Amino acid sequence: MQRRAFLKSALPLASLFSTQRVKSANDVLTYAVVGTGSRGRYLNRAFQKLGARCRALCDVYEPNLEAARAESPNDVKLYLDYGEMLAKETVDFVVIATPDHHHRPCLLAALEAKRDVYLEKPLSLNLEESQLMVEAVRRSDRIVQVGMQRRSLPFVLKARDVVWQGMLGKLSLVEASWNWAFELPLDNSPLPGKLHWELFLGPAPKRPFEPRRFRWWRAFWDYSGGNMTDQGTHLMDVVQWFANSGPPRSAVCHGKIINAPGAEVPNVFSAVFDYGDFIATWTLNYRTDYNFDWSIRFHGEEATMVLDRFGYRIYRNAKHTPQPWQHPGKLELIAEEKDPGGTSTEPHLLNFLECVRTRQQPNCTVEIAAAAVAGPHLANIAYRENRLAQL
Repeated sequence: MQRRAFLKSALPLASLFSTQRVKSANDVLTYAVVGTGSRGRYLNRAFQKLGARCRALCDVYEPNLEAARAESPNDVKLYLDYGEMLAKETVDFVVIATPDHHHRPCLLAALEAKRDVYLEKPLSLNLEESQLMVEAVRRSDRIVQVGMQRRSLPFVLKARDVVWQGMLGKLSLVEASWNWAFELPLDNSPLPGKLHWELFLGPAPKRPFEPRRFRWWRAFWDYSGGNMTDQGTHLMDVVQWFANSGPPRSAVCHGKIINAPGAEVPNVFSAVFDYGDFIATWTLNYRTDYNFDWSIRFHGEEATMVLDRFGYRIYRNAKHTPQPWQHPGKLELIAEEKDPGGTSTEPHLLNFLECVRTRQQPNCTVEIAAAAVAGPHLANIAYRENRLAQL
């Protein structure tokens, strides 16, 4: 199947039948975590806060495993190999918070073990994996939520409705950006504690041990799509969701590795996506904190929306004039929604827990996640091969 045809056909999600019984609100849901780095430990704490119970933890780096054990019930079981864990532990769902290159094999193993899954983003390491993962989920009756939490945030849902109601008019350009002053931890000094290097590599190419490859795996193509898919999955999903579009037709990208010796992925880049009716740009700069964090600007014929972690603002466009060089003056703010809570993950976790109980489809299905990461995957191809990349 052609990539674009697959992604387009995956977008309309039909309701799917599940043979698993509906759980009552009084049932305590149990889970296991694969990958107990900083994100995995956060998710472990959050699921416990929301009433679920951790039964098992799995990680190839023993200091991470011990840190997660300190935040879990006393009877939690520890594993180095998730295959062994899935064979021995009976839980309602599995939390996968591994590096990207383990997402596909770990998801497939969890599906084979008949477990529901909360999978961190991005869905996949490449476009081919996306197709395989969607097909595997749909052959099962499992609930799988991908960790793109903006799908469950109330203020983002309100912003989506405003766009869908036509307040902005026809979109011409959407600009997504993410700015952090971020130093890459590419330290190659000896790693404290024990790391099971072969288990970490898993399906990735076999290489001699380098501590920096574990410390910041997202800087290497073997283990991730870099910053392009890490943050781009979040923002390009919102772009496509609000625009009610599928993935882009094509992408071009330029990027630089600045003050990050040893890294393979760019930490400053700009990608351009062709959606047919509009253009979108996705720019990341990890060398500045100007316009800090993420933001998306939706430029319509009638108005422009600025969406970020604090809410959204909508400004009426100035009337078109024969003298476009004349500044229209202060832009008129016509609508806004403030959200001091930022980009919380808890509503997304609550949605997943509810779907585990009811067997309804969650807010971020694998189809949605595959379409969201398609553009960033294309941009990585464009960057690495210095060409226009097309679906």
